[in-house]
Amino acid sequence: VRAAVRAIDRDQPIGDIRTLDQRLAEALARPRLSAILLASFGGLALILAAVGIYSVVAQMVVRRTTEIGLRMALGADRGTILSLLAKRGLTLVAIGIAAGLALAFALTRLISKLLYGVGGGSVLTYAVVVGLLAAVAVAAILWPARRASRLEPIIALRQD
Repeated sequence: VRAAVRAIDRDQPIGDIRTLDQRLAEALARPRLSAILLASFGGLALILAAVGIYSVVAQMVVRRTTEIGLRMALGADRGTILSLLAKRGLTLVAIGIAAGLALAFALTRLISKLLYGVGGGSVLTYAVVVGLLAAVAVAAILWPARRASRLEPIIALRQD
């Protein structure tokens, strides 16, 4: 390129020559970094949410071990115990998701500039996020609930 420009006009200044891909990568470096950071913090928040939900349900199971053992001794099957604990955990998750959605709708204007190609009020975005959070919450709830449903009633009653 330099030789071609000099062949036409030797006095023409030739500055910073780069390919279009290099220019595009340079222009998108800052938005790409922002997207990577936001995705990383979002993933970390999802992991923290899963650990928190697991901890709350596990603590609930520990506190209710005697009750679970008594219910099983009186004839409750594993499915009943599992659904009892899952309903309690999912109720808490539903309350959290509702509160989060309310805050998200309220704060949409502040973050809409950071969302590339997606409007701040995109129903699809909210649906995907709620679905992902619900799936992670169900997994975090079912793990300790399944362990509790496998308790032996005698061991659970003697524990207290």
